[in-house]
Order: sequence, then C-alpha cells, then structure tokens
Amino acid sequence: MALRAVLQFVCALGVFHKGLTSLIETQQTVMAAVGEEAQLNCQLMQSKDVLQVTWQKILPEGEKNLATHNKYFGQRVNAGFEEKVEFKCAGLQNNSIVIRKVTEQDEGCYRCLFNTYPEGALTATTCLLLYELHEAILHVGESNSPEEAVVSCSATGRPAPTVTLTVPHHNSSSVTNTNGTVTVTATAVLPRLHGDSTQVGCAVRVLSGPQIEVFTMIPEIRQPSDGFDEESRSDNSDDNFTLIIVLSVVMAGVCLAAIITVWLIRKYWNCLSHRDSEENKTPQKTTKDHHEPKTPLMSLVNEVRQRVSTGRKKHHIYPKVSSPTLSRNLFSDTE
Repeated sequence: MALRAVLQFVCALGVFHKGLTSLIETQQTVMAAVGEEAQLNCQLMQSKDVLQVTWQKILPEGEKNLATHNKYFGQRVNAGFEEKVEFKCAGLQNNSIVIRKVTEQDEGCYRCLFNTYPEGALTATTCLLLYELHEAILHVGESNSPEEAVVSCSATGRPAPTVTLTVPHHNSSSVTNTNGTVTVTATAVLPRLHGDSTQVGCAVRVLSGPQIEVFTMIPEIRQPSDGFDEESRSDNSDDNFTLIIVLSVVMAGVCLAAIITVWLIRKYWNCLSHRDSEENKTPQKTTKDHHEPKTPLMSLVNEVRQRVSTGRKKHHIYPKVSSPTLSRNLFSDTE
C-alpha cells in the first residue's frame, strides 16, 4: 500500500512523465484489473530517425530492460519475460507492449526509450496501477418497523472501493481483510410504500476503473389479512400436492399387487390344467379277473358246472300259493 501511495504521488506530480513537455505522447497512469492485461503506449509526435525502441521497468535499484525493437534486427523480448510481455504495436515511431495477467509484482512505473540519431535518447514514463473489485452484493432486510426496510450494499476490492446507494442518505463502513483488500458497506433505512414496490440501486467503483451497478426491489407493504390468506393458500396447496403424491404412490402399489396376484393365480390354474391333460393321455392298466379261465378246458368245465347248477335250480322251483288258498285246502282235507 505504501508503494501504491508513492506511485500515485509521483504520477500526479508528473516527475517521470515527459510526454506532455517533450516529443513523446503517453499515458500518465494506466489502470488494470488484477488478472487481466495492461497495454502501455508511446508515440513520437515528430518523425525522427529511430534506431531502437526499448521498454524498461523502473525499480528501486535501477532500470530493467523488458523488450527492444531494433531498426535492423527487429523485435526481441528479454529472457524471463517471454510469457509476460509481448509487442502490441512494434513500430519505430509508435510502439506499445502488453503485460499479460498482471499481478501485484507488475505494478509500478515503466519507461519507453527512443534512441534517435543524431538527437540521442528520448524517454517518457507511465505508471501501472492495479485494482481489484469483486461483485457487489445488494441486500434488503427487515427493520424494527414494518413500515421500513434496511438496504445494504457491500463490495470488496483493492484499493478500497467506492460504494454508493441511490438514496439521499446512507452510512458507510469499511473492513480491511488479511489479503490487503477492503470491504466497504453502505447502509440505509428506507420507507416501504403501500401497494407499490420501490427500486433501489448500488454503484461500485475502484479508482477510475469501470463502474459496476446492481439493482433490487423493496417489496410493498401488504395487509396482514392478505398475507395470512396467501400464506394459508400456499400451505393448503402444498398439503394437497403432498396428499396427491401419497395417494398416487399407494394406488400404484395396489395396482401392482393386483397384477402380481392375478398372474400367480393364472399360473397356478395353468399348471393344474396341464397336469390333468397329462393324466388323461396316460393309458390305464386293465385289471384282469383272477377267475377268468386261462385254457379252453377250464372254460368248458365252467360251462358244464353252470348248466348243472341251473338245472338244479329249475327242479326246486315250487309254485307260489297264496295264504287263503292254502288254508282252504287244509280245511277241505280235514273234512
């Protein structure tokens, strides 16, 4: 931070800058965001016989050459800076370089040097200042009074960002973080309107870098009954939705159980039918009469026996006589 203050003071005084009073036009200060690229430009305002253009970084111990563009040998980036520095416009009258992915180590002052013939060296200096700005956060919270809302906007950057709310009055506070960044918060208490929402905005900027703007709405004041009814409707709709889901799951389970049951019953009856058909197709064994004659002689003997038995029965058959007739005959014989 001390180095930044020195750089800003030096650049403001224009000690290193000769572009305004000499033949070289350049920027006094170049702003660049951390992680992005920075472009440094130098241009001769009069045509000169330039033999070489050299870019240097000014360090406490002296200057350090970064890159050169020679009239006869062309452009060259010095060792150790090939991945960091490149020529954007490699000309002898108008020259510019780009520093890629700038970090805190790249912050400082740079010099462009035109070696001319026969005037000699013409130099100009420009200073690179880095800034870091993160996304702004705009929040609307509740106040102690339902008629008011607390609006806060915070942003973190390096150096300390400027945070402005689009309201007449607001308070600001800042906190310095361990990594060197500063978090600035602007807070205001705003009235809430009945039946109408209010828009509030926040603008954030670091130094002369681009401004970031965010907006939000302060909700209107609603009647308690309306809020209660809306909340009740919302709760009822949630309950109905949950009930529908539960019923759907239960019905799906019942349908699945019924389908499985029908399938099992059909499978059981199919098994029974198949078994019955198999039994009907199987030929049954005929039982043989043990009394059936096995030879013709035995058959003839049996036939004779049957005839004799039939004849005996015929000789022993007596006529049936009713009881009255028998009684009458008996009495007649007696007389």
